[in-house]
Amino acid sequence: MEAARVEEVVADFVTLKRRGVNLIGLCPFHNERTPSFNVNPARNIFKCFGCGKGGDSVTFLREHENMSYVEALRWLANKYNIELEEVEQTPEQLAEIQLAESLYIVNEFGLQHFQHQLFETDEGKSVALSYFKNRGLREETIRTFGLGYAPDQRDLLLVSARANGHDPELLKKVGLCSQDGSRDFFRARVMFTIHNLSGKVAAFAGRTMSSDKKIPKYINSPETEIYVKNKILYGAHQAKRAIRQQDECILVEGYMDVIALYQEGIQNVVASSGTSLTEGQLQLIKRNTNNLKILYDGDSAGIKAALRGLDLALEQNLNVKICLLPDGHDPDSYVQEFSGEELTQYIEANSKDFILLKTELLLEETKNDPAKRTGLIKDIVASIAKIPDPIKRSVYLRECSALLEVPEDILVSETNKLINTNLRKSEEKAARRPEAASDSPPSFQGTEWPTELPPMSSDTELPPEQQWPEHIEQRPVAGHIEAFQEKDIIRMLVLYGDKMLEQEQVTVAQYILADIEESLDSFDNPLYGRIAAECRDMIVNGQTFDQHHFIQHDSSDVCELAINLIATPWEFSPNWEEMWSYPLQNQKMPELNFDLDMKQALLRFKLHKVMKMCEMNLNRVKKASQDGDDAEMMRYMKIQQKLNETRNEIAARVGTVVLPK
Repeated sequence: MEAARVEEVVADFVTLKRRGVNLIGLCPFHNERTPSFNVNPARNIFKCFGCGKGGDSVTFLREHENMSYVEALRWLANKYNIELEEVEQTPEQLAEIQLAESLYIVNEFGLQHFQHQLFETDEGKSVALSYFKNRGLREETIRTFGLGYAPDQRDLLLVSARANGHDPELLKKVGLCSQDGSRDFFRARVMFTIHNLSGKVAAFAGRTMSSDKKIPKYINSPETEIYVKNKILYGAHQAKRAIRQQDECILVEGYMDVIALYQEGIQNVVASSGTSLTEGQLQLIKRNTNNLKILYDGDSAGIKAALRGLDLALEQNLNVKICLLPDGHDPDSYVQEFSGEELTQYIEANSKDFILLKTELLLEETKNDPAKRTGLIKDIVASIAKIPDPIKRSVYLRECSALLEVPEDILVSETNKLINTNLRKSEEKAARRPEAASDSPPSFQGTEWPTELPPMSSDTELPPEQQWPEHIEQRPVAGHIEAFQEKDIIRMLVLYGDKMLEQEQVTVAQYILADIEESLDSFDNPLYGRIAAECRDMIVNGQTFDQHHFIQHDSSDVCELAINLIATPWEFSPNWEEMWSYPLQNQKMPELNFDLDMKQALLRFKLHKVMKMCEMNLNRVKKASQDGDDAEMMRYMKIQQKLNETRNEIAARVGTVVLPK
């Protein structure tokens, strides 16, 4: 990580030009004409100020080349000629890796065999290659997707595989031959290669050339260690870059739909291969975009296919739209008759939001039938309840209220009931898992972080019955929602947490967390509180961290926040010093001035917390006054006086003027 220079890594994929101390280029993750992709060599990170993507060298390789973390490290090690010392693996782990690699090797042989039969034999050329070309495919497209041909011969592949030293047991496992090892599994079929996300051959599908209805149209490889059907999308390997660039994924049903659209320039397309969408497939899509368009036939079967399993997509918080083609057309036939450009225009004009389309379609089926209409409403509400984003839910409820002619508050009430029921079921399911009884520390995920008045000193602590009642509305503290002061503390931890303070001989992180230890549980922002608590735990356990810890964090929220804190679209002009010989006179350059920056951030943080306490205590004074409780009112006023003194003292140190209320 120290050797890897982000500008050198990115330059292998993106044309960069120098602008000041940074470099800029056109973002590889979305379409743009004006460069907003920024590479900062000093910080060793990249950031696009258009689409928001950012990170270090490893992040870039994982996002752009779809590598795993380990694959990205190996790529960097190879680039910089660094020998990696790998942890010795157990015999079981080695056996699993060797088995997976062996299966990939056998499948790769199968691909070469099928393509040889397609391109190099007279039968393949006359039967299969002419079939593909009659369907409008060019040779370049055929090779890109690994299409091939399996002749109607009993054991052609099997004999060839044995001659090349391949283990018959592995051929059985991947389904290239029958389980008794006597004949080829795929015969008299054109072949479709199914790649995994990194481009390795995971499986095959064979389409019959016969018109006999008794013969299955498609047969597929069996599931193996390298092929799990519900976790693979056909065409995902070829489409991943286009999906990222266009920030949208188009989902179709069949193999030929994907290939035909790809050839016509619509390359952000994948297929579920005739199965209902699964959570694993949706997570593959979500890795590259949050926007999903489903393109299916316009007949009743296509409509049912489009609606099938899409509650899962809503649970993944994807933005789902559906486009139904005119009757008699599938995506393949549409581009054959018209063009890819016309299909793109049709999709743009006819894509409808999933929930609203579902409402419109089902309304047609339930006309003048109150019982069916009630069932429809419950069906729609059940789908909306799957959406995790409360704002998106409220928008859908308002739209559906108008379409269904049902008061919005009724729909909201029913939705909340379902959400509570789903939460309860999830909790019960989690409680039954074996790991629920383990002694491992609780996760921060889903924690409710307190925002009440932090504990006072012993002489001002209030008994429970005198605490501020929850049902009384409190006025928000200025800046409370944004928590800018809290964000500044996290900024210091991320950017300078590992830096050493010369006078104190401790790191910035140690100084900050020791100073605000009593306030760690009272962060207003859950994410900031989670990061601060994690940093505290790491220091307690003797661990160190720098900005790469946050950039490569398991939580995407932490990664995104870290990049936004580190990256900036502005830079300091070198002209003052280089052209005018006028450097900073009274302080260090900002990136070296973390000592003063940190202490100012701490003072602002404390001032924010004390002002919040002042605000809440003022509410107590007003409450006591309204209740006519003079003794309590005097007590709270004394507390207020001390709080005001503390507030004014901190404000004076930080150079802030606090206006009296």
